[in-house]
Amino acid sequence: MTANPFNLEDNVVLVSGGSRGIGLAIAQSFIAQGAKVVITGRSEKSLIETCKNTPSGKYEMTYSVCDVADQALIKSCVAEVVERHGRIDTLVNCAGINQRKPAIDYTADEFDAIIHINLRGAFLISQEVGKVMIAQGSGNQINIDSFSTHSPLTNVIPYSMSKAGMGGMTRGLALEWGKHGVRVNGIAPGFILTDLNKEMWEDENLQAWNKAVTPAKRMGTPSDLAGTALFLASPAADFISGQTIRVDGGLSAGLNWPIEKDFNITLNE
Repeated sequence: MTANPFNLEDNVVLVSGGSRGIGLAIAQSFIAQGAKVVITGRSEKSLIETCKNTPSGKYEMTYSVCDVADQALIKSCVAEVVERHGRIDTLVNCAGINQRKPAIDYTADEFDAIIHINLRGAFLISQEVGKVMIAQGSGNQINIDSFSTHSPLTNVIPYSMSKAGMGGMTRGLALEWGKHGVRVNGIAPGFILTDLNKEMWEDENLQAWNKAVTPAKRMGTPSDLAGTALFLASPAADFISGQTIRVDGGLSAGLNWPIEKDFNITLNE
């Protein structure tokens, strides 16, 4: 154990889908810890704006344009990061999409798009970065999973399927790559308020339901996930691999029954 087991200074961190939401909050937390952070996304304009608006720590945040649906772009992105920094210490696999509708209404193209980015793309970038980490004999990958892999939600079945696959990928890669000094873990968020879903969560009935089922009695924020990501990337987590940590305010602990406190049932034997 090092003098500071949580030290991430000078670590090279690649965050896919890092221009907004959860990915951005995690990327900014690494910057604040003195890491060298590269974010990816499909829009160069958005990436430039994000880097410009992120306060620098020891280093400024940089970017690489990459669509994880395009294997050639993944390869060039990873090569660019290695050329720039000489290594990759941490990959945060956050890029993903979703579409809400009943299962019977999805077209094959819609299904393919979700699986293609959320699962195929996540695997391909893990694979490409994994080659770098295996060669250097160290590294860790953090996959952003979902509450829906614990309890699938209605009207997002392809998304839930893609994240269930990611959970399997997390465990499988941890098995294969542990002997090379590479750790692979996941973070499964609960209900997190972001710019992409804030309109949906303005519904008062949905807010009331969330408070009823989440013990913390509030929505999560992207920054709620940052501490777990920092921990998993740090030397303090050196013996943790193949695990998925649920950051969900207690949502996955169980179900709250809508029964009053003074409602008792006496059983007579």
